[in-house]
Amino acid sequence: MLVLADGTVFEGEAFGADGFTSGEVVFTTLMSGYPEVLTDPSYTGQLVTMTSPEMGNYGCTLEDAESLDRRPHAAGLIVRSVSPVSSNWRSQMSLHEYLFQHGIVGITNLDTRKLTRHLRDHGSQNGAMGRGSAESLLAAARRAPNMEGLDLTARTTTKTALKWTEGRGVWRTNATATDRFRVTVLDFGVKTNMLRCLVDVGCEVNVVPASTSAATILEQRPDGVFLTNGPGDPAAVEGGIATIRNLLGHVPIFGICLGHQLLALALGAKTFKLKFGHRGGNQPVLDLTTHRVEITSQNHGFAVDPTTLPEGVRMTHRHLNDNTCEGIAAPHLRAFSVQYHPEAAAGPHDSFYLFDRFAKLMRGESASSTEAAERL
Repeated sequence: MLVLADGTVFEGEAFGADGFTSGEVVFTTLMSGYPEVLTDPSYTGQLVTMTSPEMGNYGCTLEDAESLDRRPHAAGLIVRSVSPVSSNWRSQMSLHEYLFQHGIVGITNLDTRKLTRHLRDHGSQNGAMGRGSAESLLAAARRAPNMEGLDLTARTTTKTALKWTEGRGVWRTNATATDRFRVTVLDFGVKTNMLRCLVDVGCEVNVVPASTSAATILEQRPDGVFLTNGPGDPAAVEGGIATIRNLLGHVPIFGICLGHQLLALALGAKTFKLKFGHRGGNQPVLDLTTHRVEITSQNHGFAVDPTTLPEGVRMTHRHLNDNTCEGIAAPHLRAFSVQYHPEAAAGPHDSFYLFDRFAKLMRGESASSTEAAERL
């Protein structure tokens, strides 16, 4: 059973690892990409509901993992139906075998449509799933820590600094052999496709732990600093906020997802928790600079309050479903960020241009000239 903290009970069948798990119950509208979802560090502490009914039909391939440690980070998986066949020439194991191997509890033959509508109407909330009585699972759900006020980045950041050299190799950029940028990646729970995209625009990528000080980063003399995605409440990541604040004005900065929220907090803005968040690969976002609509991949439960942005910082992107802030820029400090995932693994490829924008900023082009070129 899956039991939510409000007492709602859902019955299903166990698959994957046998046991018990608890965490915040959320849903994603991605129609594929379950290996990437499971290994996205931003899902740490969450039981993920896949709204698309059929999962597991192409199996799992270990090299598709999005986390640096190549393992799942989601606390559990909730699906309507698990395919009995894994049909793909790259498949190394079934979804059931993959969850079992990594100790991840799953539940299937559950009414995911009803669950999604409940979360939409009542908001994301803690839950517990496993074998046992509804009463014991309800008590476990209510004991689980709330996501608000929770800093989970220590569980997902790299423990030691490392170099990353692998690129995507499937799309052309404006980078040339002489355009090499030293980029320090402040890792709060990075997805590896972000690192590949940085390599593809000419970056020499150095990944450092979230606890790295601004002084240590600046000693590396980077051309730019990249702020990654990650789990938990951004306001609770006090060390990361302080580090970013001390980097502002010294080096170009680009942030994604949690990195976007932390940049906003470092600039003096505030964040808040969304009712059920944005998770999926079909989220429409308006670029307020180019007036183009991008279909984006997203995974977040918190958002930046645009009314709290200080003078000199402006909102650059807006979510077209609920008008929430999806991007900010501080041109005088050479810093910008987006809430969504332009590296999109899995998901649409509309927003790869943002990595080129970061390269242009490191090349010394002003924000105004970059935006003028993008309008054309």
